[in-house]
Amino acid sequence: MYLAYVTTTDRGATDRLLSAAAEHLLNTGARLAGVVQTNTDCVDSSKCDMDVRVLPEGETIRISQSLGTQSRGCRLDPAALEQAVGYVTASLTDAPQLLIINKFGKHEADGRGFRPVIAEALTLDIPVLVGVNGLNKEKFEAFTDGAAEQLSPELEAITAWLDRVTAQRAAAA
Repeated sequence: MYLAYVTTTDRGATDRLLSAAAEHLLNTGARLAGVVQTNTDCVDSSKCDMDVRVLPEGETIRISQSLGTQSRGCRLDPAALEQAVGYVTASLTDAPQLLIINKFGKHEADGRGFRPVIAEALTLDIPVLVGVNGLNKEKFEAFTDGAAEQLSPELEAITAWLDRVTAQRAAAA
């Protein structure tokens, strides 16, 4: 099982890192599946719009919803998230070299969202890279039974991990 994760503390840093990693890997010819997230600051609040881009060249889906400036609830649009999940699930049949999931969030911690896709990819021996925030790290570790490798939140660490995993998989074949 090849499963790794990155964690950062700065707002949006994990999203930027995974997006940069996906772009770099795509430019080197890697076959990717999954989603990366882009956050766009909203003019009228401290919130941001959240969009995920389905890899490798799929559509961009807005996964946030506007609940008004005074709202305090979760802005995630579950239907949009599940649309992205469906696209990514279907792409696993293309045997990607790597599945990137932008975030193991509350939905994944509760058993929904991309959690089944992560499990399916691992069953298919597809390496998985996940962004994990501090709020959900404990549930992620429980889900993975501590088997996930934490990577340094740097592009070089991600590419080195994938190179190592690719070599190990080739040697085992």
